[in-house]
Formats: sequence, C-alpha cells, structure tokens
Amino acid sequence: MSGTAAPSSDALKQDILAVLDENRVMSLATVRPDGWPQATMVGYAHDDLTLYFAVARTSQKLANIQHDSRVSIAIGHGAGKDTRGISLAARVVEVTDYDEVARLNAILHERYPEQMVFAPREASAALLKAVPKLVSIVNLSRDAGRPQLVTLETETSVRPLEDAGLGPGIGPAGSLG
Repeated sequence: MSGTAAPSSDALKQDILAVLDENRVMSLATVRPDGWPQATMVGYAHDDLTLYFAVARTSQKLANIQHDSRVSIAIGHGAGKDTRGISLAARVVEVTDYDEVARLNAILHERYPEQMVFAPREASAALLKAVPKLVSIVNLSRDAGRPQLVTLETETSVRPLEDAGLGPGIGPAGSLG
C-alpha cells in the first residue's frame, strides 16, 4: 500500500463523469445468443451516470440486448501515463417514454448542438438506456494502473467496492447476481 487515502465516493464519481464528458464513443459488448461476446463502437450521451445510445432495430446489438440485457462498456483515451478510462457492467433497457426522450434531446442539444436528436418514433431506430451496476476506473496519472472499483447504489451515487462489503479483488462477475 502506498499510504495515500482512497478517493472518496464523490471524487470517484467525478472521475467517472470526467471520462464520460471527455469522450463521445464507447465500446459496447453484448452477449450473443450462442454465448459469444460481440463488441461494437457506438456513440453515446449521458445524464449523470446513465448512458444513452441509439441502434438500428435490425442490428445484432439490439437482438443481443433483447436476449440478455447485460452489457460491458469501455470508454477512455490517452497514452502512457495520461491514460484514463472506465469499464462498466450495466443493464440496458429500451427508452419508450417520450418525456424521457425529450429530456435527453435537451441534454444532447446543449452538449452537442450539431448532433441530430433521438427520434424513437422512427421504426428503424431504438433508443437504449444503460444503467451501470459496477464501474472500474483507471487513471494512470494517479493510480499507476490500479483500478478503483465502485458499485452504483442508485443511478446517481457510487460507493467504493470495499465499502460495499464485497472486499478487494472482487470483479464484475463476482459482484453481479
């Protein structure tokens, strides 16, 4: 141990939000019906710790998510000691509530004025919402490669994994039922 105090829940949440704000594309891994993973790149927007993305209704991604809502997401950037990113274990649901779509479009317009709005009324697209359950945060400039694991108690609050009673070294498969 280095003797430095572990980051607070608020600091860890800010680390996650910083990575979400600094990026626009994520790697999304879904589970195919045959059990093999499928990873693809998709654009995203976020509202606090919740991620939103659109996919084609005819896509393998949507078929996979309809079969198994569990996904893994990786987002990050940098090189060498400037590398930082997050990996998330999340569940995905389709957004069909028009008030939620309108709220998300306002967020999108504010962050990306040039971006097209989500329009799930179209038969060819589905708007999806990923709610993280577990997040691994890597910040090489601070942690020298040691990930900080957090669980999400709600869609807006995080708790370090050690504080959640799961102990150090427990990975995503061990902490999600």
